Amino acid sequence: MYKILVVDDEANIRKLIVKYANFEGYEVVEASDGAQAVSMCRSTAFDLIVMDIMMPGMDGLTACTKIKDFSDVPIIMLSARGEEYDKIYGFRLGIDDYVVKPFSPKELMLRIQAVLKRCAAGEMAKKKEIYQCEGLTVDFTGRMVYVNDKPVEMSPKEYDLLFYMVRNRGIALTREKLINEVWGYDYYGDARTLDTHIKLLRKSLGPCSAGIVTLRGVGYRFALGKD
Repeated sequence: MYKILVVDDEANIRKLIVKYANFEGYEVVEASDGAQAVSMCRSTAFDLIVMDIMMPGMDGLTACTKIKDFSDVPIIMLSARGEEYDKIYGFRLGIDDYVVKPFSPKELMLRIQAVLKRCAAGEMAKKKEIYQCEGLTVDFTGRMVYVNDKPVEMSPKEYDLLFYMVRNRGIALTREKLINEVWGYDYYGDARTLDTHIKLLRKSLGPCSAGIVTLRGVGYRFALGKD
């Protein structure tokens, strides 16, 4: 169940949003001003924030700035004003959507659903940046390689070579293709440099080195297990 923080100094607006959000199956927590919202975000993890801009004390934009300093929670801003400046400034702060009052509760629910779906897709994409197969773990995002859960230290080019081959696993990669993609099109060395790095890479991978298959007269292919 998604947990949403609704921030607005008008109790009737919060009550309206809570009613519709509960109907959609969301867990909702309320805050009446920006300072309270910032404090709550420091102690509680929310999946999304719906926050008014014009509030006494700390306004929504200031609260958004403070929250973004320590959290990447998606934020939908509410405002009775529809000036382009407010929208541009808000988006520059990192908000995900902007809704002008008075608003349709049903439209707001659709916007909430869209933002949550988009963020979930982003998280899934991040998770896909980790490849695991038969004792080998390649963390593309963290630029780390593990063999049987033990970190492997490699040279920068070994990392680049392995990452490229794993991303193109199952594909026959010619020596020319590997040199162009890993070393760059302006590289003037010869194929022996590639072969040397393949040898070093196999040594670094130890029991997982079988994943690098030599294709005689062509190049190499990465194929580990059934993946």
